[in-house]
Amino acid sequence: MLKHLNIKISGRVQGVFFRAETKNQARDLDLTGFVRNEPDDSVYIEAEGEEENLNQFVDFCRSGPDHAEVSDFDVREGEMKNFSEFKIEY
Repeated sequence: MLKHLNIKISGRVQGVFFRAETKNQARDLDLTGFVRNEPDDSVYIEAEGEEENLNQFVDFCRSGPDHAEVSDFDVREGEMKNFSEFKIEY
């Protein structure tokens, strides 16, 4: 079943290749959506795909890449937007 997730991650998540690694994980899991840095130093993600793949993606996002330090993590289900790819927004 296809789902849409909105994910906000806070902590030391900018400047540690979080967006690039997130894009790689999404590609490997056949997910679509986007990731972007927010002005409050958090990272915001919208991701769509099969529930099992999204669960694996969320597991990655809870800790992030090697140098990230996630202090707060919020994930909510949202409305499908039918993205065509997963990209980094600037």
